[in-house]
Amino acid sequence: MRRHSCFVFLFCGMFLPGILGFPQTNTSIDCDSLLPNYEAEPQTSTPPYLIAVSFDNFEPGNEIQVTLEALREVGFKGFNLQAREIDGDVPVGTFKITDPNTKGLDCHNMTNSAISHANSDVKQKVTTTWIAPPDVRELQFIATVVQNLENFWVGIQSKTLTPMLSESVNGTGKSKRKVCFEYIC
Repeated sequence: MRRHSCFVFLFCGMFLPGILGFPQTNTSIDCDSLLPNYEAEPQTSTPPYLIAVSFDNFEPGNEIQVTLEALREVGFKGFNLQAREIDGDVPVGTFKITDPNTKGLDCHNMTNSAISHANSDVKQKVTTTWIAPPDVRELQFIATVVQNLENFWVGIQSKTLTPMLSESVNGTGKSKRKVCFEYIC
């Protein structure tokens, strides 16, 4: 009888979380596709989440506050947030980890190039600081937000941010404005 009880306890401990639909470990989200590591289809409805940013324009080295928040009381358990150039597919810039519910991710061997959830607690809002890199064009913050195992949204976008030094560049890599100043001098 004792052996039977141990087997039942072991079975419940190993398989019951999966049967009930709870992950045994934190859900991770792929840096490139932004898809969670389990087999479910993303929602196609309007996401109940918003990405807010503190500035519309930036210069290299600027720190921009970025907030991911739920629009309703549903909250979220997991997420992946990164900045990408418009039509780009790799993260740009780095994040400072300022919220205990977040952790940095190393996408494409770049430290803190994305952030994710540090736990599976339900969150209404997370806030972080993003540091703008040099030589980046217009960009957006993009996120996947996981409400639960059945409901997640991929590709949630912020408004477009524009670099303040957006002059056109000639073949030498110098802006046209700088080239004119060199001729005057």
